[in-house]
Amino acid sequence: MGGIPPIISTLSHLKSLTLRYNNLNGSLSMEGLCKLNLEALDLSRNGFEGSLPACLNNLTSLRLLDLSENDFSGTIPSSLFSNLKSLEYISLSDNHFEGSIHFGSLFNHSRLVVFDLASNNKYLKVETENPIWSFPLFQLKILRLSNCTLNWPSWVLPSFLPSQYDLRMVDLSHNNITGDIPTWLLDNNTKLEYLSFGSNSLTGVLDLPSNSKHSHMLLLDFSSNCIHGELPPFIGSIFPGLEVLNLSRNALQGNIPSSMGDMEQLVSLDLSNNNLSGQLPEHMMMGCISLLVLKLSNNSLHGTLPTKSNLTDLFFLSLDNNNFSGEISRGFLNSSSLQALDISSNSLWGQIPNWIGDFSVLSTLSLSRNHLDGVVPTSLCKLNELRFLDLSHNKIGPTLPPCANLKKMKFLHLENNELSGPIPHVLSEATSLVTLNLRDNKLSGPIPHWISLLSKLRVLLLKGNELEDSIPLQLCQLKSVSILDLSHNHLSGTIPSCLDNITFGRKAPLMDGTFFTSAFGGTHVFPDPSSYKNQFAKVQFIHISFGISAESEEIEFITKSWSESYMGNILYLMSGLDLSGNKLTGPIPPEIGNLSGIHSLNLSYNQLIGTIPETFSNLQEIESLDLSHNRLTSQIPPQMVELNFLTVFTVAHNNLSGKTPERKFQFATFEQSSYEGNPLLCGLPLERCSTPTSAPPALKPPVSNNRENSSWEAIFLWSFGGSYGVTFLGIIAFLYLNSYYRELLFYFIGKHVPFL
Repeated sequence: MGGIPPIISTLSHLKSLTLRYNNLNGSLSMEGLCKLNLEALDLSRNGFEGSLPACLNNLTSLRLLDLSENDFSGTIPSSLFSNLKSLEYISLSDNHFEGSIHFGSLFNHSRLVVFDLASNNKYLKVETENPIWSFPLFQLKILRLSNCTLNWPSWVLPSFLPSQYDLRMVDLSHNNITGDIPTWLLDNNTKLEYLSFGSNSLTGVLDLPSNSKHSHMLLLDFSSNCIHGELPPFIGSIFPGLEVLNLSRNALQGNIPSSMGDMEQLVSLDLSNNNLSGQLPEHMMMGCISLLVLKLSNNSLHGTLPTKSNLTDLFFLSLDNNNFSGEISRGFLNSSSLQALDISSNSLWGQIPNWIGDFSVLSTLSLSRNHLDGVVPTSLCKLNELRFLDLSHNKIGPTLPPCANLKKMKFLHLENNELSGPIPHVLSEATSLVTLNLRDNKLSGPIPHWISLLSKLRVLLLKGNELEDSIPLQLCQLKSVSILDLSHNHLSGTIPSCLDNITFGRKAPLMDGTFFTSAFGGTHVFPDPSSYKNQFAKVQFIHISFGISAESEEIEFITKSWSESYMGNILYLMSGLDLSGNKLTGPIPPEIGNLSGIHSLNLSYNQLIGTIPETFSNLQEIESLDLSHNRLTSQIPPQMVELNFLTVFTVAHNNLSGKTPERKFQFATFEQSSYEGNPLLCGLPLERCSTPTSAPPALKPPVSNNRENSSWEAIFLWSFGGSYGVTFLGIIAFLYLNSYYRELLFYFIGKHVPFL
C-alpha cells in the first residue's frame, strides 16, 4: 500500500525498476525517479491514479515503460514521448485516460516494437493518421489499440499498417472500424499469431485462397462485424495450428466446412449468432480433439445430434436456438469435464436421459423450449455442482425427485411444464437459490411456510398456478427479494402488511455478480506472440478470452401491461410486486406505500376494499401501478400527482368517487381508460362533472343539471315505480286466488271503481 518508497530515488545507478502487483496507490510522484537514468520502469497492476507525471519525458534512456492496469486518468500528452527515442515497449492499457492522443508522434521512434493501449472507456480518441510522416520508422511486433475510438469520425483502418511486415499480434477490436476485411495483413505478416478485429463494422466475405497457409496463427477473431457469405471450405488447412476462432455475430451462411476437423489444436470455436445451416460435420466432431469450447447457438443448423464424437475434453457446449430434432444422444457427449450444456430452443423430444447424471462436474444445464416430457430422472441427484438448471417450456412433470441435490443451485427454471400437486418440498434444501421460477404449471395447495428458508432469493415467480389459501407471513422474511409474482392463482385473505420488510429495490443495488453464472474458465494464456525479451527479463503473457463471458440470468415479468424480459445487470435495478388475478380481500395495507424503491405494483383483479392509501405518494420510483378491478372506494389521493416516473396508471372498475387527480406532470398523460368503470368518479379526462366555462355562476339553476345526477334520479324513479307496481300486482294476485278475499276484492272494486 502507499506510493513508491522515496529511498528508491537515491539509487543513482538503478537501471530497471519493477513494482508490479504491489497494491501501490495514490498519485504517482516521480520527482526523484525522473532524475535517474532508468531504462525500464514497470508499475503495472497497482492502484495509481491521477495524471501521468510530465517529468516522464526526462527519462531519455527509457526502453520499457509499463503503466498498465492502474487507475490513471486525464489526457496522454503526445509530447510525453517526444524525447523518449529509445522506447521499445509502451503499455498504457486498462486505465481511464480520456482526450486525444496522436499516434503519429511515435512515427520516428525507430526502436519501437510494442505499443499497447486498450482503453477502459470510449472517452479516449486515438488518431493514427499523421500528415508529416507518410510512413513510420518502426516495425512493430505488437499493436494493441482496443476500445479507444480509433480515427474518429472517419473510423478508418490505420494507413500505416500496410508498411508493417513483422507483426505478431494485432488487436484493433471495439473501434467501429469500417471497410473490407483486411485479409492482406495475413499475407504481409507471415509470422502473425494473433489477429483481433472483434466488434467493428467490417464488411465483405472472408475470402482466403485455398493454397494459403498460416501455420503460425493461434487466434483469429472477427466477431461482431458485418461479414457475410460462406466460410472458406479449406479453412482447416489454411489455419492448421489455430487455437481460438471466433466469427460469431456476423451474417455467415452455408454449411460448417468439414475441414474444421483438420484443426487438431483448436481449443475454442465460436460460430454463434450467424445464419449457418446444415448438419454438424462428422469430421469436425471427430477431428477437433482439443476442443474445450464449442458455441454454435442461434443459427439454423438441423438434423439429429451426432451419434459419436471425439470431443473428450469439452467443458462448454452450446447448441441452443437451432433446429435440431430427435432424442438427446449420448454419442456426442463423452467428456467427463463437461461443465455447461445448453441445447435449449430446438425440437428435441423424449425424456431427459438417465445418463445426464454421469457428468459429475456439470454446473449449467439448459434443456428448455423443446418437446421433452416425462419425469425428471433420479440421476439428476448426482449433479452435486449444478448451479443453473433450466427445464422450462417442456411437458415435464408431475414433480421433482425427492433426492434432487439442490444445495448449490442458484437459478432454477421450471416454468411452463406439467408440475402438479404441492410445491415440491425438496426445494426447501435449495438455500442458495437466487431465482425460483415455477410459473404456469398446475401446482396447488398453499405457499409452504418453509419458503422462508430460501433467504438468498432475489426473484420468486409463482404466477399461473392453482395455489390457494392466504399469503403466508413467512414470505416477508425473504428480505432480499426484488421481484415477486404470485398473480393468477387462487390466493385469498388479506395482503400481509409485513411485505414492506422486503427490499423491492429500496437499497442501492450491489452489482456483485449475483445474476451471473460462472465464466467456466474461458481464458487461454498465450506466450507473448512477439517473443519480446530483453535484458530486464520481462516476459509478457497474453490472456485471451474465449468469448465465454459470464452467462447472465434472464427472467420475464409483466410490467406496464407488457411482458418484459430482464437479464444481466438490469436485474439489479428492476423491482416489482404482482398479486393480481387472485381472491384477495380487505384493505390495501398502508405499509405497501413504504416500498419506495419499487418500479411496478399490480394488485388488480382482486376483491380489495377501502381506500387507496395516501402513503402511495411515497412510491417515488414507481413506473407502473395497476389497482383496477377491485372494490376500492373514496377518492384518489391527490398527492399521487408527485409520482414523477409513473407511466402506466389504472384504477378502472372500482367504486371510487370524487375528483380525478389534477392533470399535471405524469397524470396529464393518462386517458379515460385509467379511470373508467367508477360511476361516482368525475373530472378530466372523464366527461362527467366537467364544469361549464361559458355560463356565469349567477345563471346556474338552483338544481344541478349535472347529467350524472339526472341519470341517477331517473334510474331511482324508474326503479321505485317498477318495484311499487310489481308489489301491487302481487297483492292483487294473492287476493284473487283466495276465495274469501276474492269476494272482498270484488266488493272493494265495485264500490270504489264503479265504471268496472
